[in-house]
Amino acid sequence: MAQKKPSIRKPVKVVVMLAVLCALSFGGYRYWQQRSAREEAAARMTVVTIARGDIEEVVTAQGKLEPKEFVDVGVQVSGQIEKINVELGDVVKKDALIAEIDPKLYEAKVEADEARIKTLQAQIAQQDAQVTLVSLQFDRTKKLVETKAVSQDAYESAEAAMIIAKAQRDALDAQLQEAQSALDGDKANLGYTKIYAPMEGTVVIADTKEGQTLNATQSAPRVVQLANLDIMTVRAQVAEADVMRLKEGGEVYFTTLGAQGRKWQAKVRQILPTPDVVNEVVLYNVLVDVENKDRQLMSGMSTQMFFVMGRAANVPLVPIAALGKRAPREDSDAGVAYRVRLPGGKDAEKIIHVGLMDRSMAEVKEGLSEGDKVTMEATAGGDPAAGVPRRMRNMSGRL
Repeated sequence: MAQKKPSIRKPVKVVVMLAVLCALSFGGYRYWQQRSAREEAAARMTVVTIARGDIEEVVTAQGKLEPKEFVDVGVQVSGQIEKINVELGDVVKKDALIAEIDPKLYEAKVEADEARIKTLQAQIAQQDAQVTLVSLQFDRTKKLVETKAVSQDAYESAEAAMIIAKAQRDALDAQLQEAQSALDGDKANLGYTKIYAPMEGTVVIADTKEGQTLNATQSAPRVVQLANLDIMTVRAQVAEADVMRLKEGGEVYFTTLGAQGRKWQAKVRQILPTPDVVNEVVLYNVLVDVENKDRQLMSGMSTQMFFVMGRAANVPLVPIAALGKRAPREDSDAGVAYRVRLPGGKDAEKIIHVGLMDRSMAEVKEGLSEGDKVTMEATAGGDPAAGVPRRMRNMSGRL
């Protein structure tokens, strides 16, 4: 009796049913995932209303304070510091006596030069007498040779003696000039043993002590540093991406630690052409001068610089977070073009032009007016209105 063949329809139906169930499950998961993403994105969106306000665009940098005018008062001669007449923080006048070096060695050199000059002067007087004598002998010999009372050889000898005596006189004159120059130099060095202030200022560095021996052979050792603290200079380091936006005479203000909100107003004096490279970051030094009559600013203080690029008052403002991609259509007079989203759907967009920008807001030049609404995403902290001025928040309009 023939055996009945097993049916294959039942396993096929099972496979088909499993495939359909998997497809339905995957479709449901994708629908749930997309819906959750839409709900999450919607939860992150908020509506803000364009309002008027003031805006200031700045370039920020770090800086250090230093005196604009300062000088290192050094020594020009070597020796032991015998006396220092100033202390750290003293205010001194120009030409005030700062310090004194032991002058004994230089006084001895001056005395030796003066003695040598006296010796040479005596030798010159003696040589003058010798020149007078040989000149008389030459004149007498010249007359005698004309009458042939003496030989031609005696005449020539007298003439040579006169020439030699005058040459020796000239040599003594040269030695006297050399000695006088040495005396002048040693007198100058003796004068350098007294160190005077080359300018009026405050003693800001005093790192030499009485009794210390200084060697001025290789360099001029510093005794003190004087600085005029009435005008200070901030040496600000500006990134290469921002330095081209700055210009000499541009407005700038800065703050210091512990200044309790005080701002110092100033102007850019100079932008130095050679940069400093710190950890492969190119920074340019920008010098800013500021008055310091009240002596609140001190050398070495750190500053936070704000270089003002522009200001606008009572203009429409839009949050930076509301700006989308840069639009291809730009107008340099109207400002930079950006896309913004409007309430009412994901496809509701508009191109606007913005001008000045700070950390959170942008000036609206064209495209939006006061009272118009745009949408923006929440910040990383989850608050859609974080960073937006209170007058621009519209929490009831959250999507």
